[in-house]
Amino acid sequence: MILQSSVQAVSTAASVGWRKFLRPAIFRDTVMLPSLGFATLILLWWIIATFFSTLLPTPLQALADNWEYISNPFFRRGVGDLGIGWLLLASLRRVFTGFLLGSLVAIPIGFWIGTSKHAMLAINPIVQILRPVSPVAWLPIALAVFNQANPSAIYVIFITSLWSTVINTAVGVSSVPKDYINVAQVLEMPRWRQLYKVILPASLPYIFTGLRISLGIAWLVIVAVEMLTGGIGIGFFIWDEWNRLSLSSIFLAILVIGLTGLIMDWLLIKLQQAVTHRPVQQT
Repeated sequence: MILQSSVQAVSTAASVGWRKFLRPAIFRDTVMLPSLGFATLILLWWIIATFFSTLLPTPLQALADNWEYISNPFFRRGVGDLGIGWLLLASLRRVFTGFLLGSLVAIPIGFWIGTSKHAMLAINPIVQILRPVSPVAWLPIALAVFNQANPSAIYVIFITSLWSTVINTAVGVSSVPKDYINVAQVLEMPRWRQLYKVILPASLPYIFTGLRISLGIAWLVIVAVEMLTGGIGIGFFIWDEWNRLSLSSIFLAILVIGLTGLIMDWLLIKLQQAVTHRPVQQT
């Protein structure tokens, strides 16, 4: 009986979920309108490739040219001849290494700026000067220091993923209502406990916003860095295919980059929801 009741409950929940999804308004917003947008983009691509350019492939031609990459993304045929899945993993490894190192540095600095006026006066000018610097401008310095492409790429990701997290963390910490701090002081809560129990939970939405921006910047930067440093990665793949005038492969790489960025942002949103227990508006 218990098993039968459980099965009925799961079936009922699934039925309710499908009925909710198939409501006209939800189906329109989640399926029809996005599909219309993608169809319009593909139609525009087809028109430009057919009537305005002799080099650009049509969508069907690009699909045919890239079918081997799509059907077998993890092939290995020798040194440098790898499927696009391996190239994507190599780029993701660099991005996440630099991004995690940057986050470990940026969040404490943001807390320091947000809780100390003297730290804000000392560090904020440095942040404002270095923040607008182009990510690629850091690459020659990294190559001079590390003399290797891989650690140089990770360093560029690290340095460019700092600023958004630092600024948003500082804003979140400084925006914690004073009443929260006053209550903690009345309860004679130690300073470290105030940071952990009061300030951190209240500033988490700001911190995650900074992390999402920083991760997006890191994913943008890695393509440009890999184009300049070479090696294995999705950025170098684009440059190599351009040298071969294989524009079909470049379109595939653009699609992979966009979908990967979308998935990474979605995962970070889910992590934020799990940590803060609050819904997050996706933009």
